[in-house]
Amino acid sequence: MSELKLRIGMVCPYGWDIPGGVQIHIRELAEHFISQGHYVSVIAPVSDEDSIIDPWLVSAGRPVPIPFNGSVARVLFGPIAASRVRQWIAQGDFDVLHMHEPGIPSISLLACWSAEGAMVGTFHASTPKLRAIASVGPLIEPMIEKLSARIAVSEMAQATLNNLYGTEAVVIPNGIDYARFARGAASRETRGDHPRIGFLGRFEETRKGLPLLIEALPKILKSIPNLELVVAGPGDPEKILAKVDPQVAKQVTFLGRLSEEEKVQFLSGIDLYIAPNTGGESFGIILTEAMASGTPVLASDIPAFVDLLSVGDCGATFRSEDSGDLAKKTIELMRNAVRLQQLAENGLTSAIRFDWGSVATQIMSVYEVAMTGQAKVAVGSDNASWKKGRER
Repeated sequence: MSELKLRIGMVCPYGWDIPGGVQIHIRELAEHFISQGHYVSVIAPVSDEDSIIDPWLVSAGRPVPIPFNGSVARVLFGPIAASRVRQWIAQGDFDVLHMHEPGIPSISLLACWSAEGAMVGTFHASTPKLRAIASVGPLIEPMIEKLSARIAVSEMAQATLNNLYGTEAVVIPNGIDYARFARGAASRETRGDHPRIGFLGRFEETRKGLPLLIEALPKILKSIPNLELVVAGPGDPEKILAKVDPQVAKQVTFLGRLSEEEKVQFLSGIDLYIAPNTGGESFGIILTEAMASGTPVLASDIPAFVDLLSVGDCGATFRSEDSGDLAKKTIELMRNAVRLQQLAENGLTSAIRFDWGSVATQIMSVYEVAMTGQAKVAVGSDNASWKKGRER
């Protein structure tokens, strides 16, 4: 008997054009399942529909920026988006529908409203109870209960889900292509007299912590004058460097937005990855990618990062929002080659647990549980008798 192949629908709530952790997670999960022979379709808000190159991606319309969790989320909600989502579900003939962040007003919530049958929700955010969510809670809570199964990407995301809606979820972390990053670790070269520390993220967002790292940089350079800070990610460098001493600014290099392959090269080309985030993080996918690249990590001691790095002692931490402690810990690590090597080796070993081979298998198990006793995902009762599953 041939292995069961599924038709999987995934819903991304955030604008696809400016990738973040959720979008990358969905993209790589979709590509992994497609490589295994499953049919996958992803619907997401897209600003420029002409830029779509992936045949499995469907646009739900243009996203609208709104403040969320200390950042700006580009989401989509309303009757036109609801119509596109219903049409996508009806045409998709899905065995299981996988919504990401269905607890916020977005197309994930619209999909949950529209569909029946096997539905899985993944919750990524870790945040205190938001006024915006609290105001629409009575509308969202029935949709959360409608889900056949729930996933949280960390204990912190699980705690947020429980705090907001009083419900539980199985914890499955975000995934990475471990082999791709490990190839970078194998090609790592010693830079000797030109040490580099690195940061990657949407650096204009204060909660990502680059201003804190820039504040710590003069103290670091005083002890290690030949050090270079390499910054990658979308944003305007001038907004960061406008108030920085010109001599310090000379030691900072901005690379702009990176492709996934360029990210591998970036991580394998630095001596220490620094994550100065001040809060609002539920996981820390870039930390796992750095670990898989054999790059030592120094991160703020926010709960998500402490939880991730404490397994196998695979990273060091500093006091969150304390630039002095950040500078002190950076100097100590950069002067201790033995400690750096130990963190690199521990991280490389620990990161294998985040490989898609393991993470996607866990997610597939949740799909199977969700489909048990469930009808085919459908828009209305006319489709409730759709056959579950596909044989290939």
